[in-house]
Amino acid sequence: MRTKFIFFSGKGGVGKTSMACATAIYYADQGKKTLVVTTDPAANLSDVFEQEIGHKVTKINGIENLYAMEIDPDKATEEYKERCLAPMRELFDEEMLKIAEEQLSGPCTEEMAAFDKFIDFMEEDSYDMIIFDTAPTGHTIRLLELPVDWSRHIEESSKGSGQTCMGPVALIQESKKKYDDAVSKLRDLEQTDFIFVMQPEETSLKETIRSINELKEIGITTTKIIVNGLIPKEEAINPFFKSRYDMQQTYLSKAKDIFNNIPIQTMELFDSELRGLEMFRKVARRLFEGSDVHE
Repeated sequence: MRTKFIFFSGKGGVGKTSMACATAIYYADQGKKTLVVTTDPAANLSDVFEQEIGHKVTKINGIENLYAMEIDPDKATEEYKERCLAPMRELFDEEMLKIAEEQLSGPCTEEMAAFDKFIDFMEEDSYDMIIFDTAPTGHTIRLLELPVDWSRHIEESSKGSGQTCMGPVALIQESKKKYDDAVSKLRDLEQTDFIFVMQPEETSLKETIRSINELKEIGITTTKIIVNGLIPKEEAINPFFKSRYDMQQTYLSKAKDIFNNIPIQTMELFDSELRGLEMFRKVARRLFEGSDVHE
């Protein structure tokens, strides 16, 4: 069986990490070897799982089949630069190395490094499921557009000066296939699910509309939307909660109208903090068994 990839995206603070972790726990409990990776510097899997994780694949305590990693952008950049520079150290003098190093110090190198780490996992075949808790939407879109742009950029540079902002073309030419493979996996509905998490409010709805359209332009289909943080109906007695409940229902209804061809799932607010395996198993039960899905 091929590895299945699930991407969670959405604006910062909408509950992406919680939904990604609940999904990871669900599949691990089903006996699937599962890895959850975050590329979001604000997400903290260590807090969720109540153990140290960091920039390495770590087995999660107290549950079989579950592993996690928090990608550190600085470390990923250093690793990427070293991988580019290593073959040059024997071939070039100090001055040439310095020029190459300067070329590898722009912001595009950081993005390249993050994406490079990200798609290393997409070539991984030792897991049944790999779940990506991606960075807030704008950043994610840039990362997903990179392989398309880089492929073009690599081709053009190889015909022109032979230089790119990631260093000499010859060094990254071999990466072209890796980027192209990653894009074809992202576009393959049998291999990849792309899930947006949003809150039932205007800014979150607008961001989700924009991001889904941007993904569509680069050939990536959104497979599900989770509307998170709904106030339960039975709690809408107090005037304050009633008014919030009515507003949320308005935006939920708008979301169903706008995304009428994408399944929408709802997740109510919990009355306690989301931490630890048992709490996330509860979320997973609602996510996979108890919540309504609107086709």
